[in-house]
Amino acid sequence: MKKLRVGIIGTGMAFERLHYPAYMELSQEYEIAALADNNLEKAREWAKRLNLTEESAYADYREMIKRTDLDMFDIMVPISENYVVTEATAKAGKPIICEKPLAPNIEQARAHRELPRKYGIPIMIAENYRYNEEVDLIRDMLRTEKVGKPVYFIQNRVMNFPKDMLENKFAAKEWRQHPDFAGGVILDTGVHDIAALRHFFGAADEVYTIAVPQDDEFAPYAVINANIRFKNGVTGQFSFYCSGTEMQRPLIGLRIFCTGGMIYLEERDCGTINIVYNDSRSEQIAYRPQRGYYNELLNFYNAAVGKEPISVTPEMEYGDTKMMLDIIKSVKEERIVKVDDEAEFIPSYDREHTTSVNPQQYLM
Repeated sequence: MKKLRVGIIGTGMAFERLHYPAYMELSQEYEIAALADNNLEKAREWAKRLNLTEESAYADYREMIKRTDLDMFDIMVPISENYVVTEATAKAGKPIICEKPLAPNIEQARAHRELPRKYGIPIMIAENYRYNEEVDLIRDMLRTEKVGKPVYFIQNRVMNFPKDMLENKFAAKEWRQHPDFAGGVILDTGVHDIAALRHFFGAADEVYTIAVPQDDEFAPYAVINANIRFKNGVTGQFSFYCSGTEMQRPLIGLRIFCTGGMIYLEERDCGTINIVYNDSRSEQIAYRPQRGYYNELLNFYNAAVGKEPISVTPEMEYGDTKMMLDIIKSVKEERIVKVDDEAEFIPSYDREHTTSVNPQQYLM
């Protein structure tokens, strides 16, 4: 089994708390061989921790990507840098993993979508919600009509960003508190929920959003309420309250109402999907929370050895990013916004989404 030698770009929280543990769990598949961070001391600390030489740490990722002994790159930088860094790294001609969302604006998102074709390399977007066990389980329930045909949904996300800013969490990062991209934390966090909903229901037809404005830099709105109609006929509401705490239990979470009953997920880390049938039967299905980081790296490796296609490509993530930007656009323009021009992302359960580039030719 060939280990893939990885060059890490960005050694912040996303690497330390999300990707690094997954790499350690997949130590037979991956070897971290170099690290780049604009804080050179941080990169050197990681090099020492990984028993790498000091020369394996770089302040400039553009120097690191010149190395010929690296098989791939994993990019974890602020949203405003996602497209710029990925585009520059793509010139090295090696496969790439990049974080979500694709870019801070729709113009860069469109350009990011074209990078695999432009440079002839495979790129995977690390949208962990599309790889989480509970999301795939619910998608399969909808595919097989376990609870009948889906009719409508409620997705409610609540977070206390002002409180999180004062703790050792992702919200404590300066670029998240003073974002230079549309929507701030609404785009940064909400795109996860939109990715999951699109994983369930496919392409969206239109969205109409209302919101409560706030005078805070981290987000222009305290809460958004988006009414969504998907192209498969399912409708529903996505609400995101970023400035408060949901006190009652159980949480509203995700509820999908079907002709034969309801699928209910209280929150992503609860470990149980609840199903209630119209005939009063109920069922609980267990899952392992937070497995998306492991599953996305496993998917990338399996794509490299020719076992499966990359599941989440820039083209797919473009749909998630555009829809989140359309939700924000609907608030600003006070109108219904059309989302997907084509129905290409309607789930077709008898085929897989594939990348146009074969990673195996680069990695093996």
